[in-house]
Amino acid sequence: MRDHLRSLVRGMDPLAGRNVLREYLQARILEALQRAGAMSPLAFQGGTALRFLYGLPRYSEDLDFALEGPPELYDLRGWVADISRQFRREGYEVAGSLRESGNVHAGWLRFRGVLHYARLSPHRDRVLGIRIDVDTNPPAGAVTATRLVRRHVSLRIHHHDRASLLAGKLHAVLCRPWTKGRDIYDLAWYLSDPSWPAPNLALLNAAVRHSDPKAVPLTCYTWQAEVAVRVAELSWDAIVADVRPFIESGKGMVGRREVLELLERAG
Repeated sequence: MRDHLRSLVRGMDPLAGRNVLREYLQARILEALQRAGAMSPLAFQGGTALRFLYGLPRYSEDLDFALEGPPELYDLRGWVADISRQFRREGYEVAGSLRESGNVHAGWLRFRGVLHYARLSPHRDRVLGIRIDVDTNPPAGAVTATRLVRRHVSLRIHHHDRASLLAGKLHAVLCRPWTKGRDIYDLAWYLSDPSWPAPNLALLNAAVRHSDPKAVPLTCYTWQAEVAVRVAELSWDAIVADVRPFIESGKGMVGRREVLELLERAG
């Protein structure tokens, strides 16, 4: 499968090719996690989940999960080791590492030379890294679902449902201590789809309490205004600079006014 990389990105500029190549490796990692049984205790969430499950028109860097199933089935260390061995058997030079401190565990898979092999970088030792984040103590209230998707490979993905995915994104917008333009891009994408359900407020409030135990509970009448206040105070230049490298060709970033109008209509 390693030989597939060059044909996958042939004719692309380095930025677009890097995004496509990373997504291919993400799909293969998800496939390996599925094969290892990780999709039973883990639920896929975050921007990459939106991309794979619902066609979000931006690329993403990390694979984010919540531990929603039996803890005894959780084995990030073993999964990272198995995935590394699988890729090495296919000829990749890959190193796996792990951080298991705190509630959010992280596993890294670092592919050395893959960008050079795909003719996207002149540097033989250039590394492309993909991180697997697992919240081992997620806030209560998430609802999960399973969906069959085809993106490079066939996947049966256990994930947070649509209302819970929106709740997770609202929590990121409200509580992340730094500006992340991808959060705002995703928020606008959610709000632009009138078929998307309202946020899972039980999950949203549980997540906000994790960040601020004194937070006033949000309701179906108040969350829009709270998010609008947060959006209004962010640096829009920083938002655009963060998200621009990941947006699909031909797609654009809406302005602050459009996001605030979408929030007003959501009320």
